[in-house]
Amino acid sequence: MTDWPQFRAVGEAALLVELGDGTDDALNRRVLALDAALGASPPTGFIEAVPAFASILVRFDPLATDHHQVEAHVRKIPCPSGDAELPGRSHEIAISYDRHVAPDLEAAATALGLAPDELVARHLARTYRVCMCGFAPGYAYLGTLDPAIRLPRKAAIVRDVPAGTVIIAGAQCIVTTLAMPTGWWRIGHADARLFDPEAEQPCLLMPGDQVRFVPSRTPGP
Repeated sequence: MTDWPQFRAVGEAALLVELGDGTDDALNRRVLALDAALGASPPTGFIEAVPAFASILVRFDPLATDHHQVEAHVRKIPCPSGDAELPGRSHEIAISYDRHVAPDLEAAATALGLAPDELVARHLARTYRVCMCGFAPGYAYLGTLDPAIRLPRKAAIVRDVPAGTVIIAGAQCIVTTLAMPTGWWRIGHADARLFDPEAEQPCLLMPGDQVRFVPSRTPGP
């Protein structure tokens, strides 16, 4: 049985802190709580912390400290709780579920044994939390989907999926920020621009933020 946390050196200037090996909500909340604790009380030479689902990468200045000192600092932080209160902003994002911007909606509903309107209603019913960001600029992994609308990735990848497309797979939901290929199910399009490289804060969503989806009053592009 593995004892957590696990610490792994990543190059000369980073330490990976692994809190578990799953992707459940409580584990991710512990990661985000540790991220907040490091921000409030950083180790010497701290540069940044990058949270993922079950781990957090702590980057540091190797001229000011080393892996052992950073690990010792992290170990002194009280073990975060899976129900810890997390910092973060709240966002409301409007989505169009019109068929021309949701080409997989009907197929996804059929695979789930639901009517398309029920899939949409279940997607709108939850408040989502940003579990982590990665893969592409501003690409926020939102959790968790209602179990009734969870599907594995599609067998075939679709290229040139437009920015703003709402995609789902497994327990996660994402709003794409760039045109890219995906094997996830395309069920809608968001009005908001989640990544703007010219903005003071380029990424709209950050780990720990809360997201509510609402129906758009305008059709998708």
